Amino acid sequence: QVQLVDSGGGSVQAGGSLRLSCKASGRTFSEYVMGWFRRAPGKDRELVAASTWAGRSTYYGDQVKGRFTISGDVARGVVTLQMNSLKPEDTATYYCAAVKYGGTWDVPDYWGQGTQVTVST
Repeated sequence: QVQLVDSGGGSVQAGGSLRLSCKASGRTFSEYVMGWFRRAPGKDRELVAASTWAGRSTYYGDQVKGRFTISGDVARGVVTLQMNSLKPEDTATYYCAAVKYGGTWDVPDYWGQGTQVTVST
């Protein structure tokens, strides 16, 4: 079992920054690839960023490349998503997720509870 707890959301003006954190716990969390999804009202769920714990393999969605950075600290069990140059279209509920190595992001194994990000003009 792996438990994920998201935090760090909030409200910010366009151009601002926010930092989301995901605390992972459980005996085997280091065996998972970590990622962040978001879901905006009326839109499909979207994988925003993903990374192995060591950061050797990362993924960013086209809409966030160059603005968001995912990083992990396996010793602390924390994955962060640094979000810069935020835009109103980044407004969504953000979810930390974990998928076992070799698995698919279509069906993550574990989810955080979600944290709201609101970007105003």
